[in-house]
Formats: sequence, structure tokens, C-alpha cells
Amino acid sequence: MALKIRLTRPMGQNPVASLVLRIALVAIAALALIFFAVTGFYYFKYKGIVDARLSQPIFANTAKIFAAPREVRPGQRLTVRLIANELRDAGYSADGASQLSQLGTYSEGAQTITIRPGPQSYHAPDAANIHISGGQVESITDDHGQALSSYELEPMLITGLSEDVNRTKRRLVTYDEMPQTLVQAVLAIEDRRFFEHSGVNYWRLIDAIMHDVTSGQKQQGGSTLTMQLARGFFLTPEKRIKRKLIEIVITFQLEHRFTKKQIFEMYANEIPLGQRGSFAINGFGEASQVYFGKDVPQLDLAECAMLAGIIQRPNYFNPFRHPERVIERRNLVLDSMVETGSITKDQAEHAKAEPLHLSAASVDASEAPYFVDLVHEQLMQKLGERDFNREGLRIYTSLDPDLQRTATAAVESTVHVIDEQVDKLHSRQKKLGQAYVYPQVALVALNPHTGQVLALVGGRSYGLSQLNHAVAKRPTGSIFKPFVYATAFDTAAEGTMLPGQTKLFSPVTMLSDQQTTYDVGGQEYTPRNFEGEYHDQVTARYALMRSLNNATIGLAAMVGFDRVAALARDAGVKSARGTPSVAIGSYDATPLDMAGAYTIFANHGLHLDPWMLASVRTPTGDVISDYAPTSKQVLDARVAYLTLNMMENVLRGHGTGAGVRNRGFISPAAGKTGTSHDAWFAGFTSNLLCVVWVGNDDYTDIKLQGADAAAPIWAEFMKKAVLLPQYSDTNEFNPPEGVEIVKIDNISNLLSDETCPDSYDAAFLAGTAPIVTCDHPGEHRNILQKIFGLGKSGD
Repeated sequence: MALKIRLTRPMGQNPVASLVLRIALVAIAALALIFFAVTGFYYFKYKGIVDARLSQPIFANTAKIFAAPREVRPGQRLTVRLIANELRDAGYSADGASQLSQLGTYSEGAQTITIRPGPQSYHAPDAANIHISGGQVESITDDHGQALSSYELEPMLITGLSEDVNRTKRRLVTYDEMPQTLVQAVLAIEDRRFFEHSGVNYWRLIDAIMHDVTSGQKQQGGSTLTMQLARGFFLTPEKRIKRKLIEIVITFQLEHRFTKKQIFEMYANEIPLGQRGSFAINGFGEASQVYFGKDVPQLDLAECAMLAGIIQRPNYFNPFRHPERVIERRNLVLDSMVETGSITKDQAEHAKAEPLHLSAASVDASEAPYFVDLVHEQLMQKLGERDFNREGLRIYTSLDPDLQRTATAAVESTVHVIDEQVDKLHSRQKKLGQAYVYPQVALVALNPHTGQVLALVGGRSYGLSQLNHAVAKRPTGSIFKPFVYATAFDTAAEGTMLPGQTKLFSPVTMLSDQQTTYDVGGQEYTPRNFEGEYHDQVTARYALMRSLNNATIGLAAMVGFDRVAALARDAGVKSARGTPSVAIGSYDATPLDMAGAYTIFANHGLHLDPWMLASVRTPTGDVISDYAPTSKQVLDARVAYLTLNMMENVLRGHGTGAGVRNRGFISPAAGKTGTSHDAWFAGFTSNLLCVVWVGNDDYTDIKLQGADAAAPIWAEFMKKAVLLPQYSDTNEFNPPEGVEIVKIDNISNLLSDETCPDSYDAAFLAGTAPIVTCDHPGEHRNILQKIFGLGKSGD
């Protein structure tokens, strides 16, 4: 008999459920296997990338651009405290400091400051004692008590070169340099558990993912500081699941390799914090300077909270453009710090009451971006394709930061004068709502005796346009005319009379200002005067003072167009050619070229090439290369002064540049207006030369005279410049030997005496001044003598 055994299932077991369970376990195992396989693949793939990235310095050194050293002279208005502040800002340390600077040290007394350059100083290690009395430099002595006529302080840092094609700027800071309030502010708003988690805050990440899924938008971050650092170093900011996985993989590697303090320090130097002009601001060091004009250790609680607040959306929270948004965001950070226990509620409320205290300086004023770009180009030309930043080079330049700020302010505060005139010219278009453009501006300021480029503005706003108009070639217009008159004076210095003349050329040589036609290569050229105003005979002095085209071209024809062009080329106007139109500035030159060209008038006939680069050195101060300016004697010193003297008249009375006097500039100066399609003004004092250009980028005629468009900017700049100690000692121009100043009657252009009340002073080459006294003496006879013809007129 066969036995039948029935196997029964355990109570409650469902075959379908069991199958599902097994399938689920297999699926989970498969998913886990896939996850670890994918994770492993990306881990090892990106490990190589991370290794390569971290095998080099995490942040490249930045090549530093320095200004020219400030010269201290007896008589300047300075205090011990101001000098000490400048030395400290330049990197010197006070005697007795815990860590002495390799750049140098200083010690303060009540009325004396002693300066000792260190081994890394720009200067030789020669100490000096500066003695102050009553807020003024009384004397300067060396270590041996010998008097010094001047002493140069350590050059100030202007800025660093941008790191890459994205024009990134950063100033590195260490974790220990950062105020704890800055660290606490960042953690409170960005990652409260940073010092506790292992790189990923899983609950926060899951919550962010769930929010994105339910909302259908990829807006939630959920990233820790380490994840943000991983993204900033190695990845794009796009929001994708694959990228998030890679971000986590890199995060684990960073957490494994570095301490939390090291990670925070890297984050603090990498984080994007906005834009300044065309430069990207990265890191708290650069942002602190941009927004507050101070170093990171000097930040207060409110400032720390603001920087932490703008991390989330730096362009949206731009404090210069949207201060209300930023204050609201800053206050949210302060509340978060109260929640984390970092600060008390009273501290938060006190900080909330603070305004933003933003730095007023624009990028154009504080960092001279057009100037720095030119310096960078020159470095590339002179030193080739080497990595200036990674080498951490020190680059010493010609710039005067005070004068650069003055130049930028003059442009920014005066362009409205130009814009208002442009609005009037386009009033119809303005009424119809039609677009038109405002002209661009350039300003170049030189030391006329050294060629040193002291200040340079290349446009209205570097943030809007990086095109440097200071080095853009444009027709020079009437600022070229002094070269015609200088050429004529040169013939007189040689003892040569001009065709049709019976005397050597002088300021009272008579010139025809009638409209004349010239043959140029078989074509007729008929120049016209401004507004069609013509004269019969005028003196050379009057022709330059009133900028008469036909009289000037006529003079150029007498001396020879080729000779005029040759002088211009020697002075740096390389495009000049011997045609009639050369006399009125038809050939191109840059504002920087014209500033250099004018040094021949301001510097006794010696032409100086404008220069910006003085020295390139290693981080320890060793010289890689020094650069010396080049010069050439182009004119006889007498000829230079004779031309200068006539240019002084341009700024007087009925001269085309007299308007600068009405704008408050009163120092002794010489200059010339220029009008072509563009507007120019070039002029100088005994120690400062400045050229201003105004024009349209598309080369269309701005339809404004140099006296109306360029001269106002020049006057605003110069009147502020001469208030600075280093340019305040302007003097009258002194004639060299071989030149005499005589008084000339304004009507007859003969020698003036007490009977000729209407007269002017003019400079003549010795032996060329009139020798006959004015021929209309005053009338001193009484009525009866006049009726009967008694006595002599003038008795």
C-alpha cells in the first residue's frame, strides 16, 4: 500500500508575494551592483582628474601690478600718520611687530618717521628719517644725518593680473586670516553641519531632490560647502543627476584628502562673488576689497553677513545695483546666525542697523584697468608667453594712483557736459524716441620731463567697453598745428628766411588767411576755415591763437610740407606725410602718441617716448628686467619755447582754449584745441602734460569743437591735479638763453611803450624782435593846439 504524503505551506505564505520578494531582492542587488559599478567607474575616472588638478598649486599666484613710488619732498603737506599708513598699506611692518616684513619696517615718533627698506623692497636698503613740523615735511635725512632733497616710499599695489580668459580676479586669504564671524555667517546660511558631516548632507540632499521632483523644476541645491567646491573646481554649474553623482564622488575625494579647515579655506578663495566691470570676483579676499575697500581681517559682523548672503546669487544680490535686496539678504543671514547661536540677538539688531558702507571707488578709478591691460600687453611683448601669474612676478609701473583717481573722476563728472550737447544736436531724434550714441573719451597724463604715464583713461566705462581709446588711432585735428609753427621757428633758428619774407619768422610774421586751392596728386584741395571765417593778413601768433586753417597751411607751404611731416614723425606722429592737409592734422595718431609728441614743447625740444613699465622682479625682489625710457632731441630748446609761448596765448583772451580759465583752472599753462571729426585738447603745465580726446567709435563726426567737448574734461582734471602735493609746484615757463620777451603793441605789432596801452608780451628769437616803436602815440595837445596845428603830437 502506497503512502501519500502532503506537504503543507506555512500558514500565511503567499506564492505570489514570495516571488515578488525574491524579484525585489534581486532587483535591489542588481541596482546596488550597478550603483557601485557606476560609482566606482566615476570614482576612478575622476580620481585621475582630481589628482592632476591637485598635483599643482590649487590657486595660482597672481602677478602683482605696483604703482610708481611716491616721492616725499620738503614742503609737502603730510603727517607722520599718513606716511605710516601708506607704508603699512604697501606691506611694511612697524618696528616691534611679531613678524617683520621682508619689504621693510618703520618706526614712528611724534614728529619723525624712520623708514628702513628690507631685502625685498623695490628700493636699495637705504634708510631715511622724515621730519614733520606743523603738518608739513620740514626735512629728510639719511642714516648719517645728510640732508636729502627727496625720498621715495615703497610702491603701492594697484591690482593683480586676471588669472584667465574669464578675467578672474582673486586675493588669497588663509583660514586663520578670516574673522570667525565670516566663517559662522557662511555656515549659518550655506551649510550648518559642515564640521559634522562627511561631505554630503543626505537628508538635505533628499529633501532638495524631492522638492525638484514635486515642483517639476531643478532649483533646489542641497549642496554642502564641499560639494560647491567640487563643482567650482571641476564641473559646470548645470543641474543634472549625472553631474550631481560626479559631484558627490569628487566631494568624497576632497573630504578624504583635506581637513575641514583646508576645505573651507579653498572654498573661501574659490567662491564666485559677482562681477566688477569685465572682471569676475572670486573669493572673499577680492570681494572684501571690491565692496568695502579693506582686507578680510578688517571686516565687521555686518560686512561678513553681507558677503555670506550674496553667495547664493551674486549677480542678483549685487550690492552696487540692488542695495535693498542685499540688506534684506544680509539681515536674513544675521537671523540665521542667531539661530545657530553664533551671535546674540542684540548683536544681530546692531548689525542690521548698519548701512552697507560700500566702497565708493569704481573699478576704473581704483585699479586703472585700461592702464593695466596695456602693461599686460607690454609684458607679453617683452617677456614672451611666460606664466606671469604662476611665477608671482612683481611688476612696477609708472602709474600715480592719486592722479589716476583724479583722471577717472574728471571724466565721470564731466561727460554730462558732452552728453547735454549731443542731446541738443539730436533733439529731433530724442523727441521721436530714436536711438543715438554718446561719444567715447580718452585721457592721458604724462610727466613731460620723464615720459612717465601717470594716469590713463581709455573710455567712459571699462565695464561697458574694454576698447582702449587711448591707443586708438584718430585724425589729430588742430592740436597738430603747433608742429607747423615749430618748423617755421626752426628755419629762423637756422637763419633762413621763408619764401616771400624779408625777415626771419617770428610771432608777428604776417600770414595770408585767404582761402587757397592746392594741387594734390592732380586733384584740387581747398581747405576751409571754421564757420567760413577768413582774414586778409594776420600775425602768426593770431593764426595759432584762433586756429586758422588757411593761414597755417600757407605757412606750412612756405616751410615745406615734407619738413613739417618730418618733424612730426620725429615727435612720434609716424603716419604724417608731406601734403597740405598735414598742417591741420589729417593724419592719424593715438592720444598716447600725441601726449608723447607734446613733450618736445614742454621739455626743451627733447622727445620722450611715453612709458608705463619700469621693472619686473621675482616675488623675493630679484630683478628680472629694468626698463629705461628712450629720448631724442628733436628741436632746438629756443624753438620749443617760442612755440610754447604762442600756445600760452591759446588759453588767454580770445584764444580757442580760453574757456579752461572760465572753468577754474588758473595755473600757468600752454595748450591747443583740436577739431576734426573728433574733439581734442592738449596742454601742459611746468610739471604735468595731459591730452584729452572725444569721438565716436564709428568715426562719424561728433559735430562738437575741442573747446566745447575736450577742454572741459581737461580743465576739470588739471585744476584738481594741481591741488595734489606732487603737482602743486607749477611755475611760469622760463625762456632759455637766446630768447627775449618783449612787449608788442596789439594794433601795429611793433614795439610798445607807455604811449601804447593795448599791448601783449611775445617771445622772439634774439635779434628778430621789432626795433621800431608803435606808430600811433597818444594825443596830449589841447584843443587850441589841435585847431591851429601847434605843437607835436605826443609831446
